[in-house]
Amino acid sequence: MDVLLDTFLNWEYIWEVFPDLLGTGLLNTLIFAVSSALIGTLLGMVLAVMGLSAKRWLRWPARVYTDIFRGLPAILTILLIGQGLGVLARDIVGNNPYPLGILALSLIAAAYIGEIFRSGIQSVEKGQLEASRALGMGYGRAMLLVVIPQGVRRVLPALVNQFIALIKDSSLVYFLGLLSSQRDLFRIGQDLAANTGNLSPLVAAGVFYLVITIPLTHLVNFIDKRLRQGRKIDRRDEDELDLVAGGKVGA
Repeated sequence: MDVLLDTFLNWEYIWEVFPDLLGTGLLNTLIFAVSSALIGTLLGMVLAVMGLSAKRWLRWPARVYTDIFRGLPAILTILLIGQGLGVLARDIVGNNPYPLGILALSLIAAAYIGEIFRSGIQSVEKGQLEASRALGMGYGRAMLLVVIPQGVRRVLPALVNQFIALIKDSSLVYFLGLLSSQRDLFRIGQDLAANTGNLSPLVAAGVFYLVITIPLTHLVNFIDKRLRQGRKIDRRDEDELDLVAGGKVGA
């Protein structure tokens, strides 16, 4: 038992790694996750709209992109982009793997977020679009102001879950060889664990991940509960919109 505690809960090593985890690792992990989430969300919305288009030249590229980036292991995508594009983009990023890591995570996230958005938009009743068109809105305006906001709202829990996955996947950027000041939580814990032969620094890094992800998990449950409660009100609004549209068409 003492050996186990010393291997996983050696407080000397935990306190030694704590300042680096808090000052460097946490910041870089959040930068990787938040940056890739923002870029991935923008690209994902574009992919969702393209995937729902009636035009094949828009729909097929979105489908191919999604199939490729969802089908490849995340670590393989990160290595291909980080090492492959690193050679091509050396004049822009130099030997800095940081932006390439963010790019790789963003492209992976976009494929998943695009599918989340697409399913959310498709879940909105067709009558919403038809009623909006009957009220004089164009297709683009009806999608932007009526359909897409409702679709996004319905998939908020899935989007937060995807952000949690990004936080954990950010540890894979470690394989690109980050500089000391660019290390994420996992890399800092791994470095000290390798130097000491003790796993306590990795346990400390794991605690930091849990501090971030557990509140987000509860946030998902809270949002999902609120959305379930709000659907009754949404149905009333939909009925009112249908009645207004029906009255205008009848006039």
